[in-house]
Amino acid sequence: MTLQELSQHYDLREQLRKDEEILASLRAAATPGAQVITGMPHAPGVYDRVGSLAVEIADMEGRINALREQLAREEVVIGAFIDGIRDDQTRMIFRLRFLRGLLWRQVAQVIGGGNTEASVKSVCYRYLNLATD
Repeated sequence: MTLQELSQHYDLREQLRKDEEILASLRAAATPGAQVITGMPHAPGVYDRVGSLAVEIADMEGRINALREQLAREEVVIGAFIDGIRDDQTRMIFRLRFLRGLLWRQVAQVIGGGNTEASVKSVCYRYLNLATD
């Protein structure tokens, strides 16, 4: 397993999170609000906001489902790689970063023991360099 493969997986998780936020915004925008009744006809230029957004919502749902499936397939391979790491702390660093999607800063906080963002990154990169030698 390479840093590039792990980073691509991390980026996919981030893309999924962003897409889920966009989907939530689309759904909120499509929620019909109270209609303004003015008594005036509205024939020219009628706009169906809910109908227009329905296509965007369906497309985004399809994209999110595809991302989830891809992530699930990749996590099987990455999980097996991580399970092969003998050192408990190193294994936990990899799990938190690449399977849970935490930021390096968050990984350091969870690991504790005076670890910093730089130190957990260093453990990860050092392990990957040794594994590829």
